[in-house]
Formats: sequence, structure tokens, C-alpha cells
Amino acid sequence: MEERLSLIFVSGGVRSGKSSFAEELAIKIARQYDAHNSSQSDCILHYIAAGQASDEEMKARIAHHQRNRNESKVNWKTWEQPIGLKRLEDVFDITDVVLLDCLTTLLNNEFFREGEKWRNPSFQAQLMEDIIEGIEMIVSSCQTLIIVSNEVFYEPYSDNELTMIYKKMLGKLHQKLVRMANRAYLVEVGIPILMKGDH
Repeated sequence: MEERLSLIFVSGGVRSGKSSFAEELAIKIARQYDAHNSSQSDCILHYIAAGQASDEEMKARIAHHQRNRNESKVNWKTWEQPIGLKRLEDVFDITDVVLLDCLTTLLNNEFFREGEKWRNPSFQAQLMEDIIEGIEMIVSSCQTLIIVSNEVFYEPYSDNELTMIYKKMLGKLHQKLVRMANRAYLVEVGIPILMKGDH
């Protein structure tokens, strides 16, 4: 059996197919584990949903992802976790595969959780540190963590302070996570491109 893939990072633009690819990848890894470890406990698939139904578009996107999981005929254990990844400490097992969808939404939720504090550089630094620590905690407690995130850097340039700070933080998180990852994929028009690691 191949080595443990402790962290896989999947990014792509809006409607690129990245979430569907990440779900299929999680299912594949779980099935491979079960096929090679029939005498041990089965791998459980966990879905950390960071989305909040704040408007009609977000409600539709959440419903779409829920339908996809239901149609996969795989039993996902879902955790609604819009903020505070560290709260999931001790819920995963070393045989489990965990999918976090998505980092972009998680950062957005954390970014605005305390009003205007996002303007404060120390708040920004602490926020990124908390997210990384939460991810490291999950990675250390499960077989594989797959993180999905949006590539927002192709969007038109904006000199809006909020947008610039958010993109800067997301970019730094992406770089840090890709350095940590065993594999990194970029999904474009439904096609996953391996950017780091081996198949």
C-alpha cells in the first residue's frame, strides 16, 4: 500500500469541479484503505462543511454539495464547522479520511467573526495561525485530510482594503498548505492537474 497521504490540497476557480474531484478522491482513498486493511476497522469518511446559508446562492451551493454526497452512495459523517477547526479535536481516528470544503469560506467566516478586527495585523496573524494549527491537529489525528480552496487570484485587481487583505491572507495560507501537502492539485474545467507529489 502507498504511504499515508496525510494532507492533499485541491484548489480551483468557482465551478471548476474541485469539490466533486475532492469528494471522489476521498472515496477512492477510503476504499483503497479498506481493501488493504480488511482485518482492521473500516475507514470513515468525514466532511467538514464550512459553508453557512447566508443567502440564496449559498443555500443553493450547499444543497448542491449535499446532493452530490447523497448520490455518491457513500456514508459521509458531516461536521457543520463554519469557524473554529480546533473544536474538532479528538473526533477523528487515524484510519479516517477527512474532507474540508472549503478553506476560502472558513477564512471568510473567521475574518468577519469580530466585526472590524480584520483591519488589525495582529488579528490577521493570529487568525492564520489558528487555522494552520487546526489543520495540523486534524492531519495528525486522521489518515488523510483533503482541503478544498478557491483560486481567487485570477479575479480582476481591486484596491479595496478588505479584498486586498483577504486575498493576501488566503495566498499565504495556500503557500503554507502546499508546502505541508503530500499532493497539490489545481482543477480547471473539471480536469485535475497534479502540481505537487506523485500519483
